[in-house]
Amino acid sequence: MKKVVSIRGASNAYSYGGVVQQKEAGEKVANMTPINERKITINFNADTAAAMTWSFRPQQTKIDLVPGETALAFYTAKNPTDRQVIGVSTYNVIPFEAGQYFNKIQCFCFDEQMLNPKEEVHMPVMFYIDPEFADDPAMDNVKDITLSYTFFEAKPGMEIPLPGFMRKQRATQTT
Repeated sequence: MKKVVSIRGASNAYSYGGVVQQKEAGEKVANMTPINERKITINFNADTAAAMTWSFRPQQTKIDLVPGETALAFYTAKNPTDRQVIGVSTYNVIPFEAGQYFNKIQCFCFDEQMLNPKEEVHMPVMFYIDPEFADDPAMDNVKDITLSYTFFEAKPGMEIPLPGFMRKQRATQTT
């Protein structure tokens, strides 16, 4: 059985040390001007933790784009077992310094994904590279960026440890 997973919720991510930013699509995306003279290749990687039984892979290995252009990529996850498995993913961006310019509009990260026995799903990631990428001298030699996801099997009561800066940000959001 195959299906496309809708985006449920938004990951609370901020750019720091290779972690991508998540922004509301809204006005910024609508008003972006693509920087056509600056081509970038986005490479996609998929891993699973040792205890995760799923097969997980990107549907495309790369997408060529320019800063200020939105893109849509898909990852495929399959549960080959005879039992229901719940997974949750984390991600990062390499080179780490490019993470501040990598903005996800929609993604499946940090949300639990439940796959029934033998079920296969296609999970979308919509993103863009901020046009300011082209103005940063530190990004002059960056021609390739890798978006990498790792899926873990979620266990009852399991919490994915967040980096310190994200814990502080979440604390201020809930108060």
